[in-house]
Parts: sequence; structure tokens; C-alpha cells
Amino acid sequence: MKDDDVKAESEVREAQVDNNKQYTYSDYITWDDDNRWELIDGVPYMMSAPNRQHQGILGNLHLQFGNYLKGKSCKVYLAPFDVRLNADTFDNTVVQPDLLIVCDHSKLDKAGCKGVPDMVIEILSPSTARFDRNLKFNTYRQAGISEYWIIDPEPETLAVHILKDDEYIIRPYIDEEAVPVHVLEGCTINLLEVFEE
Repeated sequence: MKDDDVKAESEVREAQVDNNKQYTYSDYITWDDDNRWELIDGVPYMMSAPNRQHQGILGNLHLQFGNYLKGKSCKVYLAPFDVRLNADTFDNTVVQPDLLIVCDHSKLDKAGCKGVPDMVIEILSPSTARFDRNLKFNTYRQAGISEYWIIDPEPETLAVHILKDDEYIIRPYIDEEAVPVHVLEGCTINLLEVFEE
């Protein structure tokens, strides 16, 4: 296979698995192959490494959230950080949002977050956009995540999803707007700084 063909493959790939088997967190923690995995409704998805632009945006976001949360009870975490959305039931959904906020410390354990975080953020890449906007969107909505941000590096936009009556209400933002964080009273994020190189 040519290098160009390898690069063209999707960054999100469903693993080659036994179609008759549903995987759980117990299986997930045994996958020691140096790959980054997410498990949604028992189906594993392998994630490839993010690009430089993605990591720059993530670093800028983390800096703003970290500065705001200094000395406060809520905590901000970066991927890779396991979030077991249904740990108390099927325990077959483990995601690694790019960034998340957790205010209830009882949900935190040595492995990550055991339950629903207050907020998650995903940064799109061309090959993960459909995955983040569809499968993960529905997974986060069904889990009851209060606030879900989807950042699109090109054309530098943000879609904020606020959960109301089990559905997300979507509010788009462009790069010059300050964005309020609904789960953190008084917190706003400067999108100009988020997209700075």
C-alpha cells in the first residue's frame, strides 16, 4: 500500500472484531497494543493520533479552562482520559473526548471518569467529523451530557450543544465571539485565542 493510500484511510476505524460479541470495559482494559480506542455500545473504534492543528487548539482550550478553574471544584481533563458513560449498567461505552469538565468528584477514579461528565469538547478533523457529529453526538445526548462543544478548525467555528428535555439545542459561534460556558457560571472562552497558532 502506498503512503498516500495509508494517509487517506479514515482516522476512525472500526476494529476487526467478532460480530457476535459485545465488548465491555473489562475487555477494553486488556487491549495493550499502543493504540487509542473508544468503545461505543460494545463496538470498538481505533483512533489515530491527532494532527498539530488539533493539538494546538486543544492546548489553547485547556489553558483557558485551566486558568478559569484554578482554585475551583470543577476539573478539566485532556484526552487520552477514559470516560465510562454507562459504568453502572452495561459498562460497554468508553469514550475519550478531547477535553472534558467534571464537577462531581465522586465520578473520578484512578482510571478516569466513571459516569457522565458535565461537559465534553471534540475537535473535528476531516476524517472524524461524521463520527463526532453523529455517533458521538447521539451517544453524548443519550448519556445526558449537559454541554457538548464541536470545534471545527476550518473554518474556525464552534457549535455549542446544550441539553434541554433530552435534546440538544445548538448555538453556532464564529471565531471573534466570546462564548459562555453554561456549566461554569461566569466562564467565557475567547475563540480568537482558541484558534491562535
